[in-house]
Amino acid sequence: MNSRFKLVVVTSSTFLVVLLLLGAVMGQSASPEEPYRQLSVYSEVLSRIKSEYVEEPDIKNVTLGAMNGLLESIDPFASYLSAEQYKQFLKSQDAKKAGVGLILSRKFGYVGVVNAIPGSAAAKAGLGTGDMLESIGGVATRDMPLAYAEFLLQGDAGTSVDVTALRVRKPEPQKITLTRAATRLPMVTSKLLPDAIGLVQIPAIEAGKAKEITTQIDGLVKQGAKKLILDIRNAGTGKIEDGVAIANLFLDKGTITYAQGQKLKRQNYDAVPEKALYRNQPMVIITNRGTANAAEIVAASLLDSKRAEVVGERTYGDAAIRKAITMDDGAAVILSVAKFYSPSGKAIQDTGVTPTVLVTEAETFVDTEEGQDAPNPPEQPKREKDEDLLLKKAIEVLTKGKPAAAPQVAAKPEERLNAPNPLTIKQ
Repeated sequence: MNSRFKLVVVTSSTFLVVLLLLGAVMGQSASPEEPYRQLSVYSEVLSRIKSEYVEEPDIKNVTLGAMNGLLESIDPFASYLSAEQYKQFLKSQDAKKAGVGLILSRKFGYVGVVNAIPGSAAAKAGLGTGDMLESIGGVATRDMPLAYAEFLLQGDAGTSVDVTALRVRKPEPQKITLTRAATRLPMVTSKLLPDAIGLVQIPAIEAGKAKEITTQIDGLVKQGAKKLILDIRNAGTGKIEDGVAIANLFLDKGTITYAQGQKLKRQNYDAVPEKALYRNQPMVIITNRGTANAAEIVAASLLDSKRAEVVGERTYGDAAIRKAITMDDGAAVILSVAKFYSPSGKAIQDTGVTPTVLVTEAETFVDTEEGQDAPNPPEQPKREKDEDLLLKKAIEVLTKGKPAAAPQVAAKPEERLNAPNPLTIKQ
């Protein structure tokens, strides 16, 4: 696809997204015919492109790009799959193929990385939150359906797939070869820290993790632990029910989370008192930008219920019920039909979880020789004697309490006049 054609696709996508947002704003006052008027405008734009553009465009591809742009604007985890793509997707789901350990979403029109499962091929290659995949197996991901990207990454165990990654820390695209393997989620680990603090590290969540956590905490309590730190950094897996089960270990009453959608009535997930095994220990939860999905349920519920403080970075924002909606021609749209909310009513997919004590995590990554591809990067080395700022702050909050918020002092008139314009763009 040449650059001019790309421009047509992007322009069409943007225009349709604007129409959608306009419709949302006008939704309460708009007449039932309003959506059809907007669609007629879009049809006219397509007609003008077809008749006036410098060369004959492929209207099918233009429309596909517009639909993906539309979906990304409302749901970064949504996908539109053609009939053939949907058939391939269903087959891959049934076959339970091996993967490379990436959790994906849409980002800036490309496929973005939510997280890499610890120990997976993607994690060993240094891929992480915020990176983007420019191509998968030689196929550009621009306007690629998210579900189809996941399909391309899957295959038989032992086979490999080449990806081109746009790294947060690298200015140039990097070619990486990833070897597919069965996903094995890491175990829950723990250790006793000074001041009777028990650290429980939960790198991934799945069914049964609540039992693992219980075993680890019981062991820490026997060793004398009286306070707890739950480290859920980079935990981006698991079903919502798994997060509810973990949160219930520390909550004996109230709503843990609830789901609600346009056609789904509110469904509460309430704490069961008998399952609350650790009700009284002071707690801190550590999160980062790779914390997503079930782990966000844990953080949001304990934070809103004032059961724990949260230290670290704002979480990714991914907690929803998704459904494949089939079309008459066999195509399908996979999108969120309901979102999960914190007890205070915040949609986790929209806002993530903002810690009470914000601390930015230092970057760790695999560095390769300048200008060289890394087809088989070495396993990511552990940081040697580097200070874990988030853990340090979590310990501080447990032992000394949450730091007081800085007082807001009104600026003097002359200071306001001389203050920099926040809209000024520095060159």
